[in-house]
Amino acid sequence: MKRRAFLKSVAFTGAAGLILPRIHLFGADAPGNKLNIALLGTWGRGEAHFDGIAGENVVALCDVNEKHLAFGARKFPGARQYVDWRKCLDQKDVEAVVCCTADHTHAFVANWSMNRGQHVYCEKPLANCVQEARLVRATYLKHRHKLATQVGTQRHEYENFNRVRELILDGAIGELQEVSAWGDRQLPKPGYLPAAGDPPKDFHWDLWLGPSPAHPWNPDYFSGTSGMNCLQWNMFWDFGSGQVGDMGSHTMDIAWNALDADLPISAEAKGDPFNPEVTPVKLEMHFEIPANNWRQAVRVSWYQGGAMPESPVRYLDLRKIDHGALFEGSKGCLVADFQSRALFPHGNQADLTYYQPRPKSALIPPLGNFQRQWINACKGNLKTACDFDYGGRMIEMLMLGLVAYRAGRKIKYDGTAGRVTDCPEANELLARKYRPGWTLQG
Repeated sequence: MKRRAFLKSVAFTGAAGLILPRIHLFGADAPGNKLNIALLGTWGRGEAHFDGIAGENVVALCDVNEKHLAFGARKFPGARQYVDWRKCLDQKDVEAVVCCTADHTHAFVANWSMNRGQHVYCEKPLANCVQEARLVRATYLKHRHKLATQVGTQRHEYENFNRVRELILDGAIGELQEVSAWGDRQLPKPGYLPAAGDPPKDFHWDLWLGPSPAHPWNPDYFSGTSGMNCLQWNMFWDFGSGQVGDMGSHTMDIAWNALDADLPISAEAKGDPFNPEVTPVKLEMHFEIPANNWRQAVRVSWYQGGAMPESPVRYLDLRKIDHGALFEGSKGCLVADFQSRALFPHGNQADLTYYQPRPKSALIPPLGNFQRQWINACKGNLKTACDFDYGGRMIEMLMLGLVAYRAGRKIKYDGTAGRVTDCPEANELLARKYRPGWTLQG
């Protein structure tokens, strides 16, 4: 499914409103119960939200590229326009924010919005370092009884996520022992792009850089297509976290949804030689996840850029799955991508008599449209599938893996304190350094 396609089912047709007018008189879709939304980023991922939010009141638009801002204004002509998201969030009637800014500002936008009492839908990655993940999650937990949040891992709406979770919880592979997720995208870069003149007058480069260190303008940072332009810059340390934060957020979600996991107690990683400008292409990271009330402690791993887990079945080539997850248990394994799954029992005792499939009445109900779930939550019970607690813990784990990679050793982690306990230099890598004038606590 294309990135924009998943949102198109959200919009209600005018004909449906005429045939059944009373449906829209009460509840979340009542004419007087529309959400006042600010859309930050009006091209690319922002454009993917156009249809989904068109039924609400889009009262503000923001983009550092004035051409893109004008593009959004053609869809939402009544919205006030900004080039600085900080000013946009101060518009008094904004109730909810859809954040489609560059990755290195996601945590800033999310935290600033919640501090103003605004609901937030934030595209992934939610954060680009451990400290950002912890702060955003803590702010959400402080306001969780008033705010609805959702991390933009929209593939979570696929019913396959539910079926995978049910198989693991119900013991289809026996006792869960180890979980791996992987992605095969490879985008090598030698380093930051060189200076290439001055930015256009209608592109606010300094605002795009935001909290990141200063870098010279180069138009090749923005030479990608709508919805995919992040692949021109998200591999650079100052602008993103590479495929760990990108497809790692999506693919690890298959595993995370089935684990009921808390933060890891250790992390280790290895991959390409460290480059101070560019995140690694080839990388593997391993985490120890504590036991909970239904499973033992498990090892969780992320692989990317050609690194892969070993296949537990000799005739199963995991490399044919570009982004997937592997669950290994005492009686078999489960392999899944975003929309399909396959169960492989193994051993003489793996006759599946120990496993009882759920009746249809006991299946986890469909989530429905991912963005609509957030919009309805803003108006109702505040519950979403990928809130900033769920997504915050997952991205904190992944960012901790990058800390272990940079430290060059296995590290032990105290998730309560948010500190590495056996490597003082690793603690220096938990946070990012921001340009003067930029703060996460705005």
